[in-house]
Amino acid sequence: MTPAAALAFLLSAPAINPVVLVSTSVAFAGRPMVVVARLVASLFTATVMGWLWLRLGRGEWLRPPARPELDGMPRTAALLAAFRTDMTQAGGFLVIGAAAAATMNVLAPPHWLRIVAGHRGLSVVAMAGLAVMLSICSEADAFVAASLTQFSLTARLAFLVVGPMVDSKLIAMQVGAFGRRFAARFAPTTFVVGILFATVVGLVMW
Repeated sequence: MTPAAALAFLLSAPAINPVVLVSTSVAFAGRPMVVVARLVASLFTATVMGWLWLRLGRGEWLRPPARPELDGMPRTAALLAAFRTDMTQAGGFLVIGAAAAATMNVLAPPHWLRIVAGHRGLSVVAMAGLAVMLSICSEADAFVAASLTQFSLTARLAFLVVGPMVDSKLIAMQVGAFGRRFAARFAPTTFVVGILFATVVGLVMW
């Protein structure tokens, strides 16, 4: 599998799996087009990011973790050793990302949301940025988005599309797994592409 396909999988798996789509339909009861919009916008974002990597990505940006200690080990033992290493490393970056998200969640005054909600264009970017800061699980983010009724459906769609693909926990874990050069390019580009497709799909559907 090429890195481009793997990166498309990395983005799409938490965003458009069946559990997420069902939870979205429950959160937005009576609005089935929100589920369709989330599926379409997220799928296009993941696919386009894979195509962009094929076109513009460089191998030196992607630093896969070195595993010299696994050389010569039996398959099962190597699998278990790699699993332990990944869990330890990812767990550390997950804690760092979660701490950053919790800090942002406390420091962001609620009245800021009411101010930006009145600006149509700014509200889309603000909701996408809020998704990055809050780092909510993709299986529960639809309920948060549904409660933010002061924002337009397009702005809330940006929240649903960007959140599972770019948040503080994921960025920290990408830095740990693939290196800073990769995360510094991949995360901001995904953020922009996610906003773009959420806006386009939102304008078409609503």
